[in-house]
Amino acid sequence: MSAFLEHVERIWEYVWIYVSSIPWGSVVEVFILYLVIYTILKGAKGSRFGQALAGLGVLAALLFAFSYLFHFEVLTRIVQFILIYIAVSSVVIFQPEIRRILMTVGAFGFFERPKHRPDGSVTPEYLVETILELSKIRMGALIALERGISLRSYEEAGIALDAIYSRELIQSIFTPPLPLHDGGMVLRNGRIASAHCIFPVSNHPDLIAHGMRHRAAVGLSEETDALVIIVSEESGAVSVAHNGRMIRLDGDSRASSLLRWAKKALPEDSRDRGLIKYMTTPLQRFFAKMTKGDRK
Repeated sequence: MSAFLEHVERIWEYVWIYVSSIPWGSVVEVFILYLVIYTILKGAKGSRFGQALAGLGVLAALLFAFSYLFHFEVLTRIVQFILIYIAVSSVVIFQPEIRRILMTVGAFGFFERPKHRPDGSVTPEYLVETILELSKIRMGALIALERGISLRSYEEAGIALDAIYSRELIQSIFTPPLPLHDGGMVLRNGRIASAHCIFPVSNHPDLIAHGMRHRAAVGLSEETDALVIIVSEESGAVSVAHNGRMIRLDGDSRASSLLRWAKKALPEDSRDRGLIKYMTTPLQRFFAKMTKGDRK
């Protein structure tokens, strides 16, 4: 037993010597450099600045490799000076593209999260903001968020849209007496798939006092796993229907409750998963509180 413990201690000594010999400062520098380069390339993708940056990178790599192989010191210095002048002039030439890259960096959400994700799908925060606005002006709405079970069979009588979610478009659709205001709307993968859809009506006895909009929401939730959000036209009350049950959201916690439901139903953003989320969430909440205090 003592020999085994000595063997384990010797292994741990080797491991500690190896870990202590790692230049952690260099590792952090490489990680920061990777984040900077990745952000620049992601923001420049598909733009004129991105094409120029790729061409410049290839040309500089070829010139440096050619100069290094054949030991052309003068040519190497000339290339270095040219690259410096190009870098300075690119700030003026590609000013709009650089501004867009900086806006992309700001979209990571330390101050205010964007309304849409990179793929065009709506964020849960913007969805909740729109629903509360409809509730404030007492505009009736019926929105079904598709999950695992497809809702295409209920869209046959509706109007296909495949549109990007926006507050103005939602209000235009549900404003009576416009053609699409009657019926329900289907959100698929965070986009408006269709409107003016017909949902099955529930015959549950507890819904006798409710209108057709609420009964249709519960009926759809009985047959599918969709999350259905209802805004009452008479009172402006917000309710959600799920698994055949209707839950009315009241009080000061209405926004937070609706946000939790929306996050469960909407497709998850890749930035909301993993270690980065747990590292950045406290900072996001702190800066959000600071900005709200400044606005007040």
